[in-house]
Amino acid sequence: MDLQVKDGWIEVIAGSMYAGKTEELIRRIKRIEYAKKDVIVFKPQIDNRYSVNEVVSHNNGRTRSININNPIEILEYTSDKLPYAIAIDEVQFLSREVIDICEHLADQGVRVIVAGLDKDFRGEPFGIMPELLARAEFVTKLDAICQVCGDKATRTQRIINGQPAKYSDPIILVGAKEQYEARCRHCHIVLDKPVQKYYE
Repeated sequence: MDLQVKDGWIEVIAGSMYAGKTEELIRRIKRIEYAKKDVIVFKPQIDNRYSVNEVVSHNNGRTRSININNPIEILEYTSDKLPYAIAIDEVQFLSREVIDICEHLADQGVRVIVAGLDKDFRGEPFGIMPELLARAEFVTKLDAICQVCGDKATRTQRIINGQPAKYSDPIILVGAKEQYEARCRHCHIVLDKPVQKYYE
């Protein structure tokens, strides 16, 4: 029986803030460009922290990108000719339709690379990320350094006016005067977090 090898798969780069997710995404994009293959880079419109039309890492690595509000826009940019790859930064901010689009493009032979936060500021799974992680062929989970104790950090601490955020605060804060730190499990604080019963 002949097996036909085909391109097309999903790669997810996940972790907390300051773990180097965007830096790793840009590294993969640059390697694709160096190989003289087509790659189209997207990011959600909401992410305008460093640049409007670039994906920018915390250490100022940059690559050109297309802002989108709705994942369906990805199909508009790939309808005429499928690229070798697409890349999406801050994918956790997009709606669930992005999962179906990633699957569709991967089925068509496109290498799909996405990067995003796997957990929100509460330390809970962030939006669409659990399903993307489950569907991906390749997963890279990065950790940062806890800004309190120096251990491996896997969580994102939100601080508002010098205090840890409350559990009841919105998941996404646009234009708020908040700041974020990378924290380990034991240094991560969420005020007024409900007590969870894991067992009887």
